[in-house]
Amino acid sequence: MRTFVRPLVGRTARRRWIHLILGGALAMPYVFVGEVIVGPILGSDRFWGDLPVQLGSFAVGLPIAAVTSLFPLTRPLETGAARALCGVPPDALAHGPARTRAARGRTAAWFTLHLGFGGIISGMSLAVPPFAVVLIVLPLFSWLRDTRLALPAVFDHTWVLALAPVAGGAVLLALAGCAAGAGALLARWAPALLGPTPEDRLAAAEARAADLAVRNRLARELHDSVGHALSAVTLQASAARRVLDTDPEFVREALAAIEDTTRRTVGELDAVLGVLRDGDAPGTAPAPTLAADLDGLLRRTRAGGQCVTATVTADPAALPGPLNREAYRIVQEGLSNVLKHAGGRVEAALRIEVADEQLAITVENPLGAPRPSRPGGGHGLRGIADRVRLLGGTVTAGPAGQTWRLHVRLPMKGAA
Repeated sequence: MRTFVRPLVGRTARRRWIHLILGGALAMPYVFVGEVIVGPILGSDRFWGDLPVQLGSFAVGLPIAAVTSLFPLTRPLETGAARALCGVPPDALAHGPARTRAARGRTAAWFTLHLGFGGIISGMSLAVPPFAVVLIVLPLFSWLRDTRLALPAVFDHTWVLALAPVAGGAVLLALAGCAAGAGALLARWAPALLGPTPEDRLAAAEARAADLAVRNRLARELHDSVGHALSAVTLQASAARRVLDTDPEFVREALAAIEDTTRRTVGELDAVLGVLRDGDAPGTAPAPTLAADLDGLLRRTRAGGQCVTATVTADPAALPGPLNREAYRIVQEGLSNVLKHAGGRVEAALRIEVADEQLAITVENPLGAPRPSRPGGGHGLRGIADRVRLLGGTVTAGPAGQTWRLHVRLPMKGAA
């Protein structure tokens, strides 16, 4: 019994019935406009009780509704209602206004069907239940046959009167079946008429790609700034602990470097979080650049016990803004790899030069016993590759004999 009743009055069927009632409510203004047109043609000044005028008004009002459905907001409103009430999977329906003529045409078809089916089911929902109730109670209240309900003379027969409650129940069941059937048809047609077009899918893919690009940029900035700072602080603290009793001067320098690194990282973190805002929010610290921050980066790296020789023949101040910022992050990550993976005190070499209208960055250090890698690490080279690719450059990284070598070439032209 439940299997038979659920498709007619179950939760999904009831929500679809409500969707149809909303369609009938939306259809009423168009029907009234149609009545203004049809009434004088048929020579009638009555709407209620005049079936030809009602049908004619409905037939004239639906095309008017189809025309008004071409407004951009129609599809978002209809997809929202269908998604909430028709039981259609969210991914099967489009988001936003229709962008093409074909999509607007399908939206108009859906809107017309929604209002058409909704108007019919709404009218039945208003008229059928009272009539069914009268049939059900008619054997108990015989005086109803003599009222202004104008029941047919056939109800004067005793056997017909006895079957009236059965007929009333059948009428209600037929109403539920019509509503469930109309709702199921609309739910089946919704993906075809309100589903995403190729243009909608392309726009959604572009939006997802833009969101992913922002996420990746934020991840790169956090990894390169905060990750480098934490690695440097760890190495500086470790070196200071080892020589705490024998080299107090070095310990003081290491502690000062830790203080400077953490203070600077707070400012960089503020700048990184600006990525989450609309552009660079006023008051946030500017992103570090090669021209302004290379010396401090080298000083903090050396404070951790590493010997870094830097050969800079390029003029960082002459580099365009984006290239200046990205080059700093690349150098920072290269030196961070030295701190994390070289092991012990090593001599690293940094070269920054301009050759063939390209900025060349090279970081080399001897291969040593690598430090244990942490779970989830290893994103530094990937972040460098992402930055280099966005700037149209090339990157190579790997062992060369007994040396680990990172070499990046970035084009100078078009970098802005």
